[in-house]
Amino acid sequence: MADKMTTTPFDFKEKMYKVKFPLDHSNETCVERRQAAEAARKARVFNVRQRLMGLDLDALNQQTQEKKHREEMERERDKAYDELRLKHDEVLVQKDKEGKKMREALHNGLTQYWRIQQRAEDSRDADLKCGLGVAFESNDFQLGPSSMQIFQGEDVGAAQRKREQMKETERDLLAQMVQHERRCMEEKHREMLAEKELLQQDLRWKERQQAEEESRKASRVAQDWYNQALATEQTETQKEAHQEEERENLAEKWHNLTSAMITEGWDAAVQQLKDGKPTASDAWRGMSPEQLSAIYKEREAQCVERRRWRDAWKNQEAAWNFQVLKASGEARQEERRTSDLRREKRIQADQFNTELAKEQQAHQQYLNKELYTNKPTQDYFRQFNTTSR
Repeated sequence: MADKMTTTPFDFKEKMYKVKFPLDHSNETCVERRQAAEAARKARVFNVRQRLMGLDLDALNQQTQEKKHREEMERERDKAYDELRLKHDEVLVQKDKEGKKMREALHNGLTQYWRIQQRAEDSRDADLKCGLGVAFESNDFQLGPSSMQIFQGEDVGAAQRKREQMKETERDLLAQMVQHERRCMEEKHREMLAEKELLQQDLRWKERQQAEEESRKASRVAQDWYNQALATEQTETQKEAHQEEERENLAEKWHNLTSAMITEGWDAAVQQLKDGKPTASDAWRGMSPEQLSAIYKEREAQCVERRRWRDAWKNQEAAWNFQVLKASGEARQEERRTSDLRREKRIQADQFNTELAKEQQAHQQYLNKELYTNKPTQDYFRQFNTTSR
C-alpha cells in the first residue's frame, strides 16, 4: 500500500508541469491547399470555354462585332422612334393649342353675345335677380301690403330711366348691327374684287394659252405642208430615177441579148478573121465544130474514167465494210469471253467472301462467348482522366 502511494520527485514534477501543446496541422493545411489547387486546375483544364486552345477567336470576334452592330442598330432605331415621338408630340401640342384658341374664340363670341343680346337687366325678372327695384304696376287692389314693391315717394324716375336705358341699348345694338353689316359689305367687296382679279388672270392665261395653241397649230400645219411637199418631190424624184434605171436596164438587156456575146455566133468571128481583125475575147465566146467535137470526146473520156473510178471506190468500200464487220464480230466474241471470265471470277470471289465471313463470325463468337467474358463496368472507365497531370 505504501509502495503504491509513494511517488518520486520526478513524477511529481511531471504531473505538476504537464500541459497540452497545440497539434501541428501544417501537413493537413498543405494537403488541403494542394487539393484546392488541383481542383482549380482541373476546373481550368476541363473547361472548354476557358482553355486557350479551345477558343475560336474568329467566331468570338464575329459575335462581338455582330452584337455591337445589333446594339448600334437598336440605338439608331430608338433614336428614330424618339424623333418620331417628339414630332408627334409637337403635332399634338400644336393641335391642342389650335383647339384651345378655337374654344377661346367661341367662348369670347358667346360671352359677347350674352353681354349684348342676353343682358340680365333686360330679362323679365330683372328686379328679382339684379335688385333694380323695378316697380310692378298693377291695378289689382285686392293685393295686400306684403305684395307692394315700391312705395310713394321712392324711385320716382325708374320708368323713365328704364326707357332711357332701353333706348340706349337699342341705339347700341343698331350701331353694332350697322357696323357689322358695313364690315360684311366691305369683306364681300374685297372678296368680289379678289374674284374679279382671279377671273381676269384666268382669262388672260386662257387667251395666252389659246394664242400659243393657235401658233403651235399654225406651225404644225405649215410643217405638215412642207413635209408633204418635200415627200411628194422626193417621191417624184425616186420615181423618175427608178424609171431611168429601168430604161437603162432594159436597154442593157436588149443589147446583151442581141449582141454577139450571148449568141456566140461563129459567123462574126469568121468575118472578123477574114477582115484581118483580131478577135476580141470579150466580144466573142463561140467555138468551131472541130473544137466542140474535141470537147465532146474529152468529156466522154472523162465520164468513162469517172465511172471506172466510182466502181473501184465501191469495191474498196465493200472490202473495207467486210473488214469492219469481221473485226466487230471478233470484238464481240472477245467481249463475250471477257464477260464469261469476269463472271467466273466474281463467283469465285463470292464463294471466298462467304467462307471468310463464316470464319469471321466463328472468330467473333469465340471472342464474345469464350475470350471476352469479363466486360468492363463504368467504374473501370471512371478511373481514367481524373487528374490534370
